[in-house]
Amino acid sequence: MAAPGEAGTSPAPLRGAALALTSIALALGTFMQVLDSSIANVSIPTIAGNLGVSTDQGTWVITSFAVSNGISVPVSAFMMQRYGVVRTFVVSVLLFTVASFLCGISWSLPSLVLFRVLQGAVSGPMIPGSQALLLAIFPSAKRGTALAIWSITTLIAPICGPIFGGYISDNYSWPWIFFINLPVGLICMVICWRVLASRETPTRLVPIDKVGFGLLCRLGRGPADHARQG
Repeated sequence: MAAPGEAGTSPAPLRGAALALTSIALALGTFMQVLDSSIANVSIPTIAGNLGVSTDQGTWVITSFAVSNGISVPVSAFMMQRYGVVRTFVVSVLLFTVASFLCGISWSLPSLVLFRVLQGAVSGPMIPGSQALLLAIFPSAKRGTALAIWSITTLIAPICGPIFGGYISDNYSWPWIFFINLPVGLICMVICWRVLASRETPTRLVPIDKVGFGLLCRLGRGPADHARQG
C-alpha cells in the first residue's frame, strides 16, 4: 500500500518534537495490537478458573482473536482507500480500546469470546496503518528509521505479552490484561488525530472483492473448527 500523500501533493515530513511524539504514538498502537495476540496465552488457566470453564474451553479466548484478526487484516487496504489511512487507523484504535474494555468486564466465557472476536476484527488496520503513517511522516532519507521503529515494536510485543500477562494475572486480576490498553489506546488516538488529521490521504470509492472475502472467511474457519474438535 502506498504511503499517505503519494497521490497528489505530499505533505511535508514532520520534524522535531512532533515527529518524535507521533512516532511514539504510532509505535504504541502497533505494540498494543501485537501484545494482545499473546498476552492472554499464559492467563488462560486463571481466566478459565474464574469463569468456571475448562482450560481447553478457555483457549477460545486466543483462537477467536487470531481468526477474526486474520480475516480483517486483508480488508484493511479497502478500508484505507475508501475512508483514508488516518481516519481508518484512529477509528480502529478507538474501537480496539472499547473492545478491550468490554473484554475486561466480561461475565462469562461466551461474552469474552464475543468481545475478543470484536477486538480482533477492529484491530485489522492498526498494523498496516501504523506502518503507512510512519513512512509518511519521516523524510524519505530516514524511512529506514521509520521501518526500524515499526519492526522493534512488532518484535518486542510478542515477548512482553506472556510476561505482562503472567505478572498481571498473578499479582492483580486477569481483566487488567485488557484494561491496560485503555490509557495507551486513548493516548495513541488523541495524538495521532491531532497531528495527522490534516494529513489525511485521498479517498476513492473502490469495490470490495466479495467472493475473495467470502473465501477468506471460509478459510479462517478452518483453524477454529480444528481447535474446537481438538
